[in-house]
Amino acid sequence: MIHETAVIHPTAELADGVQVGPYAIIGEQVKIGEGTRIGPHTVIDKWTVIGEGCQIYQYASLGTPPQHLRYNGEETYVIIGNDNIIREFVTINRGTPFGNGKTVLGDGNFIMAYAHIAHDCTIGNHVIMANCAALAGHVEIGDHAVIGGMVAIHQFVRIGIYAFVGGATAIAMDIPPYVTASGIRARLYGINVLSLQRNEFSEAAIKGLRKAYRIIFRSHLPLEGALKKVEGDPIYSLSEVRHLVEFIKGTKRGVTR
Repeated sequence: MIHETAVIHPTAELADGVQVGPYAIIGEQVKIGEGTRIGPHTVIDKWTVIGEGCQIYQYASLGTPPQHLRYNGEETYVIIGNDNIIREFVTINRGTPFGNGKTVLGDGNFIMAYAHIAHDCTIGNHVIMANCAALAGHVEIGDHAVIGGMVAIHQFVRIGIYAFVGGATAIAMDIPPYVTASGIRARLYGINVLSLQRNEFSEAAIKGLRKAYRIIFRSHLPLEGALKKVEGDPIYSLSEVRHLVEFIKGTKRGVTR
């Protein structure tokens, strides 16, 4: 299961059923879970942990040092969960000691070719990142979000759960959960109804989110007043609406509108 041309550090730990292709390089203190496949010419640098059942395609580069001038070789990590697909030429950098100390990718994600995940990012579960999407440092992406091709996301931005970001979008502020966003400078285009339906959200939840969206983003009320109006409406009894409101309240960079 391990090609004779692969270079594997003696301290690396490979579980049963791991496949390593030709000319792959696996660094010190790397841990790879059962059934994961490492493609040819892949580089997995030190302090990287990869779960079970992942597919890492050729020329991916995982666990390499962060692209940060203050980083000085400290022990930081990339933590990758189970059942992820990571395609050709994807790059995922380690965390920094002055950030989270780790870059985290959850379970069941699909990271397409040439995507970049920078230091200290946290990616949830079942996220799709299309080709050439790029995350700057400290970005957070919630579960089931979809990031289109050529998207660029600024440092410290959060992308909410079930959000959809269209291709070639530049994002400088948070994208709320459950919405669609697009544009050279991102703007919102309503609730991501199709994704919610596919994931079996109730009709009541979808209607409640659409009403909350209209109040927050289409009523021309100041943001604080719009949130208070949602909190006073019966739709606030829905957990999805409460999550939307709390996400917006928790922003540090501001929310895309």
